[in-house]
Amino acid sequence: MSTTAELLKGAAELFPDEVVTQAHVRHLDLPFGAGRFALITLDNGFDHTKPTTFGPQSLANLNAAIDQVEQEAIAGTIVGAGLTGKPFIFAVGADLKGVELLKKHDEALAIGKGGHDVFKRLSALAVPTFAYYNGAAMGGGVEVGLHCTYRTVSKAIPAFSLPEVFLGLVPGWGGCAILPNLIGAERAVSVIIENSLNQNRQLKGKQVFELGIADAIFEGADFLEQSLLWTARVLTGETEVVRAEIDRGEGWDAAVAKGRFIADSKVHGAAPAAYRALDIIAAAKDGDLQAGFDAEDAALADLIMGGELRSGIYAFNLVQKRGKRPAGAPDKNLARPVTKVGVVGAGLMASQLALLFLRRLEVPVVLTDIDQERVDKGVGYVHAEIEKLLGKGRINQDKANRLKGLVSGVLDKAEGFADADFIIEAVFEEMTVKQKVFAEVEAVAPAHAILATNTSSLSVSEMASKLQHPERVVGFHFFNPVAILPLLEIVRGEQTDDASLATAFGVAKKLKKTAVLTKDAPAFVVNRILTRFMGEIQNVIDEGTPVVTAEKAIEPLGLPMSPLVLLELVGPAIGLHVSETLNRAFPERFTVSPNLKAVVEAGKRGFYVYTAENGFKPELDPEVAALLKQGDTVLTEEQVRARVLDAVAQEIGLMLEEGVVAEAQDIDLCLITGAGWPFHLGGITPYLDREGVSERVNGKKFLAPGVASVPA
Repeated sequence: MSTTAELLKGAAELFPDEVVTQAHVRHLDLPFGAGRFALITLDNGFDHTKPTTFGPQSLANLNAAIDQVEQEAIAGTIVGAGLTGKPFIFAVGADLKGVELLKKHDEALAIGKGGHDVFKRLSALAVPTFAYYNGAAMGGGVEVGLHCTYRTVSKAIPAFSLPEVFLGLVPGWGGCAILPNLIGAERAVSVIIENSLNQNRQLKGKQVFELGIADAIFEGADFLEQSLLWTARVLTGETEVVRAEIDRGEGWDAAVAKGRFIADSKVHGAAPAAYRALDIIAAAKDGDLQAGFDAEDAALADLIMGGELRSGIYAFNLVQKRGKRPAGAPDKNLARPVTKVGVVGAGLMASQLALLFLRRLEVPVVLTDIDQERVDKGVGYVHAEIEKLLGKGRINQDKANRLKGLVSGVLDKAEGFADADFIIEAVFEEMTVKQKVFAEVEAVAPAHAILATNTSSLSVSEMASKLQHPERVVGFHFFNPVAILPLLEIVRGEQTDDASLATAFGVAKKLKKTAVLTKDAPAFVVNRILTRFMGEIQNVIDEGTPVVTAEKAIEPLGLPMSPLVLLELVGPAIGLHVSETLNRAFPERFTVSPNLKAVVEAGKRGFYVYTAENGFKPELDPEVAALLKQGDTVLTEEQVRARVLDAVAQEIGLMLEEGVVAEAQDIDLCLITGAGWPFHLGGITPYLDREGVSERVNGKKFLAPGVASVPA
């Protein structure tokens, strides 16, 4: 049987590029005569921008520190031991770069076992142990603290979570077994399953304390000092830590059942991680922690060798790295400053854009429209949203006054845009209308001003074709709701120059958006893929497959909403307009559904109605059902799914051939950040590769071996 040290040495050899965390031991005399105390500080030697992680060598360093503390505890020279992190960071868990390199099941098993073997020693020491969560703590960083006897948390912590299920893993170093035994199954399911599957929702320090994960909470400024005073009182018996009784009966079972319901509603059985975590929580009811740790090891190894985790890590890297360094963006030094923004239009989309530019750039923003009433309504919307932010305490009164003072509306474009550096239009999606607007704007805007269009499907080059200076026109396509979805498709027209493009990317960064460069091709990226996807669903319905079968066929993808619910959100009229645009460009692949046309002409907002009697679940609207004219070809769910995935794989293959984006990675980044496609799919291309669809349709995979898959 390998020792922990041998296990970790072997794992470290597989991962030579680990950013190694040191575990420094220092001693101090606690106040109130409580005695001598050993404090271990986790620190990788970098500032807070490179958070502390646990790779194999880092675990070995912590193991060595515990060796020292264990000897001191046995010798009676210390009364307790504590664990804390460097400024602003406690520890953010396993080093995922190392996980990506693992090729064999037994290597993956060693990672799980190695972490358990080290962390378990904290609870086995002959003296009480304390975790001081001083800063961000995630995954293994949370779990190492769970193995301690007591925990304190800083009020200033911005992010505390067990995000493993979000990535396609389980909390595998004690989280699934210890947490429900500490705070009860219901709260544990909320942290491990619900928060993870809600786009990796984070806890703040106050919530960590209220949930019972921490026994005490202190201000950030003197957090460690206050934690040590509290520790001294606990060790002298002056402070007694009382924890709530755990319901190990029906409450436990109900919590696990609720977790399964949440998992079903989010991933529809399509990704295994949540279910594996729930199995371990269910089995932890009898308090046998070692059995729980063994189950975590097995689940961790299986999931590390599975496609979902590799896709999850791939998606995480896309958003964190590629999303911050867009492929194909020009040199940022070419970007021009933006000191005033103009918005053409004052409808809902234009008003949302005005608010976003105002909040992020904090420069004057001016709206224009065809009459004063619309202009006033647009400015009124922005003012009302600023008031809401003030009411929620997100901004103070001074900031609210300043922001309101920066937004204005005028009818005369010459008056509004004469000194604007960046002007974006959000008017009706019709080429002649947009060309007319740009001609009017060009006549009054300064020579250096960028002219941006929020078009979702029209040609940016054609829009710019009648201008004196088409080189300053750029596509700047946001996704609804603007404040929430991070994606911004930046479209380079045929004439767009590098300075205009660089300025657009600079503005996108200030807006805190994930910018992806796309060629000026019909509907760009997200709308083209979604329209092909939706079009194929619509085709099978038109041909005769029941609506419910067509919708259910897509559930295994675990998408945020079903296709027809998405159509409702987008609006059937917009969906129809985009499908007509793409039908004109690619008539052999994009159809215009007569049934969708009928739904739009009837003025329906979607295919479904929602009633209280049915618990507000989507139900086919009887009026829509009466409009539908269907053929007699009825497909099974499997046949529908195959047709839809084949269509998507074909479209992505063609888009890459056309050079719409640089690589398949950009397609996935767009779907994750612009359409909310799940991390466990890695967007879409890893899933199409894994299911054999890419090769069936295109004769090859989208991604190289080892990218979003287990290395060969």
